[in-house]
Amino acid sequence: MSEASTLRAGDLVQFIDGKGRRYQATLTSGKQFHSHSGFIEHDDVIGLDEGSTCKTTRAQPFVVVRPTLADFIFKMPRGAQVIYPKDLGPILMLADIHPGVRVLESGVGSGALSMAMLRSGADIVGYELREDFAERAALNVERFLGPLDESRYRIELRNCYDGIDETDLDRVVLDLPEPWQVVPHAATSLRPGGIFLAYTPSIVQVSQLREALAAGPFFGAETIEVLHRGWYVEGQAVRPDHRMVAHTGFLTAARLRAPQP
Repeated sequence: MSEASTLRAGDLVQFIDGKGRRYQATLTSGKQFHSHSGFIEHDDVIGLDEGSTCKTTRAQPFVVVRPTLADFIFKMPRGAQVIYPKDLGPILMLADIHPGVRVLESGVGSGALSMAMLRSGADIVGYELREDFAERAALNVERFLGPLDESRYRIELRNCYDGIDETDLDRVVLDLPEPWQVVPHAATSLRPGGIFLAYTPSIVQVSQLREALAAGPFFGAETIEVLHRGWYVEGQAVRPDHRMVAHTGFLTAARLRAPQP
């Protein structure tokens, strides 16, 4: 049995039934997971390997695993609309998020993007206008990643449109209605070669943002949209799914030019 796969008290886990329905819980000695199919004692799960099958008191099987980040995002408490996993992966690539990179994130929302960047090793200062969003994001991050030092993750209640105090940043990543207002602040807060990235739902927002980037000291601007289409595979029946996750938002990225001599 691998120690890494052993489920322990305090672990966040996901119970998956025969129809693929998913339920999350934190393993706690003495507690029970309840469903319409009966219940499972947490103590019967603690010590098992991930991927084990447990049966409820009504003999219904559930597979137990730790949730992925995508699983957690779909189930976590939220107020603001989250950035979905299909866009989180491309954001990590476009913004080149890696261990030790210093990020200013604004529009923290429920913390989905924060979690993706933190798991990739970034150190984040978040600017958020709403206290309830900031609190929810901090709780979601701690529940999934555990407690983090302020040097890794700190949220300030402030308006990014008014300015950015941090300097020599590696990245500025935004989920705001008017990201073009932040372009001048990013130009003085990013290090040369640093990356500016914004997530925007509307192409009209993209147009205004691209104009602001072109007018400033940025280069290499690009905008992409990510479409997610699954496939139905059942024996010889192989075809695209009838439904797909199409438009959610546009991703626009650019880099800061060094001052010219």
